[in-house]
Amino acid sequence: MTDHSIRGKTVLIAGGAKNLGGLLARDLAAQGAKAVVVHYNTGATKLAADETVAAIKAAGAQGFAFQADLTTAGAMEKLFADTIAAVGRPDIAINTVGKVVKKPFVEITEAEYDEATAVNSKSAFFFLKEAGKHVSDNGKICTLVTSLLGAYTPFYAAYAGTKAPVEHFTRAASKEFGERGISVTAIGPGPMDTPFFYPAEGKDAQEYHKTAAALSPFSKTGLTDIEDIVPFIRFLVSDGWWMTGQTILVNGGYTTK
Repeated sequence: MTDHSIRGKTVLIAGGAKNLGGLLARDLAAQGAKAVVVHYNTGATKLAADETVAAIKAAGAQGFAFQADLTTAGAMEKLFADTIAAVGRPDIAINTVGKVVKKPFVEITEAEYDEATAVNSKSAFFFLKEAGKHVSDNGKICTLVTSLLGAYTPFYAAYAGTKAPVEHFTRAASKEFGERGISVTAIGPGPMDTPFFYPAEGKDAQEYHKTAAALSPFSKTGLTDIEDIVPFIRFLVSDGWWMTGQTILVNGGYTTK
């Protein structure tokens, strides 16, 4: 019988230095992962990455951090190659990378669109490609998207629009990788209480989002808390392996499909 537990597994987390990715790295180490590799984007995040690696090691797992701008196929190939050189083939690969753009449609520049596409779509595509090549048989792959994929709203054309292709990537990858026992999912949190949320939203929008979910009164911030997302990802990359090809919105009733 295939072991779908996290214990003894090797994990790679793109965007794993801080916020949701950092908490997830710590959690999976505490769940008994053998090794957790965290990716971080720039030198500005190195300190957070080092702190997360220290926490991983304190939990009894091997911990490594690699820096890369994952908007090129070559950089993604190198990240997986570095991971394999350090700890072997990953059993679990999770991509939390994303970039929020909130602007009126007619004000979005070509440069902003290109950057959103590179971060939200292109990097997700090549993460799935490399994961499909290198994740162990019976492995798990999960990508973070956004609950805005279920919303009817203005101003997020470049953000939700460049995350939307990941739904299709997930379906295709799950069908192709399934013959090796690999499950592939995407999870779409609601607006999260992280430093990425506040710069993109004005005060009025912040207050709206804090009351928009059906369960907002029961959240400590009114928003989606990263502590509420981690258990869902943990489940999808372990006992929830029978779920594949799906995009799941986890947002306390903020929006649905």
